[in-house]
Order: sequence, then C-alpha cells, then structure tokens
Amino acid sequence: INFPQEYDETGERGNWTNKAEFLLSMIGYAVGLGNVWRFPYLAFENGGGAFLIPYLTMLVLAGLPIFFLEVSLGQFCSQGPLGAFNGVPLVKGLGAAMVVVSVYVGIYYNVVISYTLYFLFSSFTSELPWARCNNQWNTQACVHSSSIYNSNYIRVRVTIGVIPSEEYWNFKVLEKTNNIENLGKIRWELALILLLAWIIIYGCLIKGIKSSGKAVYFTATFPYVVLTILLARAFTLEGAMDGVFYFFNPKWDKLLTAKVWKDAATQIFYSLSASWGGLITLSSYNKFNNNCYRDSIIVVITNSFTSIFAGVTIFAVIGFMAHVLKTDIASVAADGPGLAFVVYPEALTQMPVSPLWSVLFFLMLFTLGLDTMFATLETIVTSLTDAFPRQLRHQKCIFTLAVCVFLLLIGLPLVTQGGFYYLHLLDSYVASYSLIVCAIVEMLSISYIYGLNRFCDDIKMMTGRRPNVYWRVTWSLVSPAVLTFILVYSIANYKPLKLDDYSFPVWANVLGWFTVASSVLCIPVGAALEVGRNSGSF
Repeated sequence: INFPQEYDETGERGNWTNKAEFLLSMIGYAVGLGNVWRFPYLAFENGGGAFLIPYLTMLVLAGLPIFFLEVSLGQFCSQGPLGAFNGVPLVKGLGAAMVVVSVYVGIYYNVVISYTLYFLFSSFTSELPWARCNNQWNTQACVHSSSIYNSNYIRVRVTIGVIPSEEYWNFKVLEKTNNIENLGKIRWELALILLLAWIIIYGCLIKGIKSSGKAVYFTATFPYVVLTILLARAFTLEGAMDGVFYFFNPKWDKLLTAKVWKDAATQIFYSLSASWGGLITLSSYNKFNNNCYRDSIIVVITNSFTSIFAGVTIFAVIGFMAHVLKTDIASVAADGPGLAFVVYPEALTQMPVSPLWSVLFFLMLFTLGLDTMFATLETIVTSLTDAFPRQLRHQKCIFTLAVCVFLLLIGLPLVTQGGFYYLHLLDSYVASYSLIVCAIVEMLSISYIYGLNRFCDDIKMMTGRRPNVYWRVTWSLVSPAVLTFILVYSIANYKPLKLDDYSFPVWANVLGWFTVASSVLCIPVGAALEVGRNSGSF
C-alpha cells in the first residue's frame, strides 16, 4: 500500500530520524508554560494534594484517550489536520478549525516568548532591575516587598503599595495603557525581541522536522535540568519545605465541588495540547508501524510528572519567599503571567546571586515556549503543504519563511503599549471554547461516522494489536461526556473578561467570541461544502 506522505526536497515525505526526536518533540509540545505557571496554582487553590485525585482521574478518563486518538490518526493517514479527516468528509472542516486555532496561538504565543527573552536579557546584570524602587519607571506607590507583606496580600496588589517587580512588568516591560481602546505606540524593544524569536524559530524549522528534531535535544531536556537545579537550591533555603507541604496539604472537602473536577479536566486537556492539530502533525511523520500506543503512554505520563515536579519547585521557592517576607504562602501565590513575570521574579530577588537564578528560570521558560511554537508552526505549514502539494511541495523552506513573516506582522499590535489586553483576550477565548468543541466533534465523528470498529482495525494494522474496551468506551462515551461537561459548565459560568481590576468593554468580548466562531464555524461550513459538491446520500 502506498500511504500518502509529505514531501521533502527529494520529492519524498520525510520521517523522524529516530524515535528519540519524535518523543522529545511530543514531550516538548505537550509540556509548555501552563505546566509551570498554571498547574501549581490550580493544585493549591483546589485542595492541594487532594487535587491529584480528580487530576489523575481526568487524565485516565479524558486526557490519555484524546491524546492516543490524535496520535493514532496522524500516524495512520500521514497527513496534517487538513488531510487527516479525509476519511470522514462531513467533518473535513474540523482540520481547518484546528489550523485556524494554531494560527491564533502562533500569533500571541510567540509574544509571550518575547517577554521571557526580555527578562532573560535584563537578568545579565549584577543586580536585577526589578529589585529596587529607585528606577525611572517606578512610581510613588512602589514599596519594597519586605515592607509590604504583612497581612492579606493577594496577587501582588495591595492598598499600601506595589512591589518593584509588578511596576517593572507594567511600566517598563509593557508600558501598559489603562484600557484596550488605547493601543499607544509600539514597544520597539519588544518588537525587536519578537523578531529575534521568530528568527530563532525559523532557524530551527528551516528544514522541517529534520532541523527541529535536532533542536529538541536541548529545548525539551533543558527545562528538566533547570527545574532540578532550582529545586535543589530551594531545598537549601529556609521555608522551602513549608511551601512544598502547603502544595501537597490535602483539603478533602474541595473534592465535593464541581469546580475542582472541571479545573482538573480542563488542565489535563489543555496541558496535553489536544485539538490544536500539533499531535496529528508530529505523529504524521512517524513510520506506519510505529508503536504509537507506547509513545502516547510515555508522553502523557511525562507531562503529568512534569506538572507535579514544577509545582514542587515553584512552591519551594514561594515558601522561601513567604518565610523571608514573614507572610503566609497563600498571599504570594499566583498563576499565569502574574506568577512568571511578577511573583517569581520578586522571589528571585530574595535569593543569593539572584541574577544567576533569574537567567536559568527565564531561559527555561524560553525553551518551554520554543517547543510549543515548533509544533504550532509545523502544524500550519504541514497542513497547507499537504493541501497544496504541487505548489508548496518543493518550496517548503520559503513557505515557512512566509508564514513566519505573516505571523510576525500580525503579532505587532500585541507589542504595543495596549497589546497585552489583546493577548489576554486571545488567550482567554481562542485557547478555550474552540479546542473543546473540536475535541468533542473529533471523537464523536471518529466513533460514530467513520466507525469505531474501523478505527480500531486501522490501529491494529499499524501496531498489530487492537485497542481494548477501555479505549473504545472512553472514545465513544466517557471522554466526549467529560468534555461536554467542561463546555457546558464553562458557558454556564461565563463572565465578561477581566484583567486584574479592569473590565473589558462589550465590543472586546464580542471580538473574543468572534475568534471562537471563526474557527468553530469551519466545521459546519466544511460540512455544507462537502454535501453540496458531492452526489449521493447524506
């Protein structure tokens, strides 16, 4: 059987050079910034050690099944998302929806990477620039953290002052305006760093998986080296064990609330990068008889281990910070950019030889982001190359450059003084509802339109073993039900977007829903086109 393949410069589709490159690329794609700045906060907020019960439960019921399904699908058809659903013509638009999501993510995710580079470059100094309040960007409200932390201090904003790292983030890095309507001017420092980030990514993808497969030997392993070093250093500091204990301390009553289970399922789903198209793309370069079952188990377990490992490391340092500042740990805990660019940098200033630890931390964040961007960009390029092989087959290098330039130009508004509002808008809408809808449609279409037995036969053809009842039940029933619960719960509890104390205007929320619709509507539009241009029954 001549299975369809993507083409390299010789006219034949390339495969991964070896298994290690594929596994490292998959681990690097699945393990991203969310493992470091999202999971630790969710765990402590939702019951500490008790959160591991719903987390691991949702891993078994939803995370692993959707991961294995996408890896198997990509490997069997050897196509990116646009071609992966040719066997189910009614949902061919699903592949387009995934590519649209990847385009949105590619626009704003690299801006986040540029933030890490900004902090990285700023760390090459004898004293970190956010350690004091005597800089030109500081305001009268700036108060050193040792003078602030004395009571209930939540998410680094208090009534008596603002710590230096928060002012550095808002007034030096972002030069943030007061609202989304005021874009202000382009932050040329950030724009140039964004350009550098795209140059690095293009350099690593200039030969597709042949070059990115070599880059991941460093980018996928370096974060573990840094986490280990930071954890070892943190354990030598007072208060570190208090932070770790706080992280794992179980609050069993939390398990009785629906929100905890929803947060666990959401974290598992997003941390595995399901429904972005990247899993299908990376696995499409596998040899047809590769053991994708074993690969899926390895990557999923590694991803969950990394989340817990990162949580221990983060809370060990936060425990030390709370000890130095004589406050409780809950007062300094945060998630998202608030953790990565405000709380943790402030914690680093409390450590001896703080610039060294700052360089390591932000270099780790940079490499975590790179791996995700490798797969995201490869998804876009591979999908379009598969769709237009005659035009793009032999011009992949130039086409990749064109995609990088396009995404760079589209991303420039995000590095204006008001650009962070739009970044927060995209991250809150695009990387949420769209992905869940895509995953539900994907599992239901494979199970009930393409046929669950047919899909199991395909996997047996590749691996020599037919999926057991666990996979069949989760694909056809349990996982779609879990994701439907997440979707319904999220919509039922929807609130207009906020960033700290700022409430986004109505038109901004409408814009957010438009980005969701622009991807999700690809599914019914694609179905209508297929029905309209093909003869025969529905």
